[in-house]
Amino acid sequence: MGSDTCERYKSRIYVACLAAYNSGFLHGEWIDAEQDPWQIYDAISAMLRRSPIAGAEEYAIHDYEGFGDLRLSEHTGIEQVAQLAAFIVEHGAIGTAILSYYSGDLDEAREACEDRYLGTFESVADFMAGLTEESMTVPDRLRFYIDWEAMARDAELSGDLFTIQTAHDEAHDEVHIFNAH
Repeated sequence: MGSDTCERYKSRIYVACLAAYNSGFLHGEWIDAEQDPWQIYDAISAMLRRSPIAGAEEYAIHDYEGFGDLRLSEHTGIEQVAQLAAFIVEHGAIGTAILSYYSGDLDEAREACEDRYLGTFESVADFMAGLTEESMTVPDRLRFYIDWEAMARDAELSGDLFTIQTAHDEAHDEVHIFNAH
């Protein structure tokens, strides 16, 4: 599952100099999070050297973008930021949604992508119909009595599946389905 199925997100963080901030100055810069941690540290060090407060050493993340609904704190580790951004680069919109679903737990998000991804469908009902028809023969005379929507709703409500919708328009829907366990 790669980012070719999703729009591209640019992840970055706004890092502020705390010495300047505590002295009433706003000094910081936006830094690309889609790089190695040491490159981010180098950019932070360069920003701190340009601080209006001599000898500034402390910083905090004051803003961020490109991380979807995921919440970063001002003290999120730079290694963590770089790993999150790399995951988002690899998986795009699906990656940000999976990270949000697992509250930023990269191990769970990776496992979901590698081991629990069931595919992309127009709806969960289409997935349930396909799954049912693959596992059993549904007689033609009964096919129209099966409520695929109800089966889909039950699968989601039971916690067996979780879904991420990446397209919903007049032309088509696109739902990525994951086994929740």
